[in-house]
Amino acid sequence: MNVKEIVLINIGGPDKPGVTSAVTSILAQYKANILDIGQAVIHDSLTLGILVEIPVALESSPALKDILFRVHEFGMQVKFQPIDEGDYHQWVAQQGKARHIVTLLSRAITATQISEVTAVAARHGLNIDKITRLSGRIPLDDFAKQTKACVEFSARGEATNLQALHSDFMELSRRLDVDIACQEDNLYRRNRRLVCFDMDSTLIEAEVIDELAKAAGVGDQVVEITEAAMRGELDFKESFVKRMALLEGLEESVLETVAKNLPVTEGAERLISTLKMLGYKTAILSGGFNYFGRYLQDKLGIDYVYANDLDIENGKVTGKVTGVVVDGNRKAELLRELAEKEGVALEQVIAVGDGANDLPMLSIAGLGIAFRAKPLVQASAKQAISTLGLDAILYLIGFRDRDEQDV
Repeated sequence: MNVKEIVLINIGGPDKPGVTSAVTSILAQYKANILDIGQAVIHDSLTLGILVEIPVALESSPALKDILFRVHEFGMQVKFQPIDEGDYHQWVAQQGKARHIVTLLSRAITATQISEVTAVAARHGLNIDKITRLSGRIPLDDFAKQTKACVEFSARGEATNLQALHSDFMELSRRLDVDIACQEDNLYRRNRRLVCFDMDSTLIEAEVIDELAKAAGVGDQVVEITEAAMRGELDFKESFVKRMALLEGLEESVLETVAKNLPVTEGAERLISTLKMLGYKTAILSGGFNYFGRYLQDKLGIDYVYANDLDIENGKVTGKVTGVVVDGNRKAELLRELAEKEGVALEQVIAVGDGANDLPMLSIAGLGIAFRAKPLVQASAKQAISTLGLDAILYLIGFRDRDEQDV
C-alpha cells in the first residue's frame, strides 16, 4: 500500500528574502520530509527546487495549494511534478556513482566554450547536474579587460573511456585556446595540503641557467641544450653537466643581479599567499639552483626549497655543483619525503611543472599540473594550464574569487 506522495516543487522568479523559509514553513505544517533541495541565484533571479515526501494521510493537495498562493504573493511562479516511487528509488540507487569536476578556464567565457565542453561531457556519458561560476563578477564596461574567468561543472556518471575523455578535452583546449581540467570528485580533491613547484619557467618566467649563460657570454649554446632537455630529447643529468661546464669562470657577484631581475610568473604571488592563508605547505623542487630558490622563498613565503648547490671557488663559478643533482627522479623522491614529513597522502599533493624532468613528480601527485608546458609534458600530465596565470590553480581546488574576502 502506498503511504506517501513524492512531489518535485520548482519555484522561480525575482530573488526576495524569505522565500525558502515561507515554503518550508508550509511544508512543515504537513509533516513533509525534504528528500532533496537545491537553490541558485543568477542576476537576482531565484531558482529553487525541493523534492518532498508528504504522508498520504495528510494529502498533498492542500499543501501545494498553500504554497501556490504564498509563492504568488512573492511575485514568483511554481510548478509541481508528482514523482513515481519507483523512479525515486532508481534515483537513490545512483548514489555512490562516479562523479567528475570539469573546470573551464579562460580569459573570458563564451557560449561556444560552454557548448563544446558540455557536448564532450555528454558524448562520454557524463550528465552535468550543477554549474558554478568561480571567477568574480565583471562590470560590463570592464568585460574587455577581463584577465581570468572560470566555470566549474559537476558531472555524474561512468565515463565510457577516461583516456579518450581527457584526449577530447585536450584537443578542445588547443582549438578554443582555453584550459579544461577534469578531475574525479573525491575526498582528496577537497583536501589537498601540499603544493610542490618547479622553479624555472614555472614560478619564474625564465630559466636561471640561461640568464647566467647570457652573463657569461654563452647564452645561445646553453639555451639550445636547455630546450632539448625540456622537450625530453636529452637526459637531464647529461644536459645539466654540459650547461654547467659552459658557466665556468662566471663571477659570483652576477648571481645577485640575476636574482633581483627574475620575473615572477603571473599569479604566483597571489597563489602562494592564498595557499599559505588556507594552511597549505609549499615547496620548490628544482633542477635549478638553491641560491635562486632561497631568494624566491624569502620573496614569496615558501616553506621548503630543494635544488642544486653551485660550486664556487675564489669568487667564481667552477662549472660544477655539489651534492646530489636534482633531476626528475630526485624531484619525485623529494615529493614523497615531504608528503611523509607533513603527514599527508600523495593524493593530497599538488605538483606543478613545465618540463620533461617534472613528469616523475607530476605522475605521483594526486593533482599533477603541466603549467605552460611543452606538448610532451601536457600530453603526459593529468591536467594542464596554459591560458591563465599560476593562481588559476586555486580554481582547480574549488576556490572562488569571492572566497578571498574570507581569508
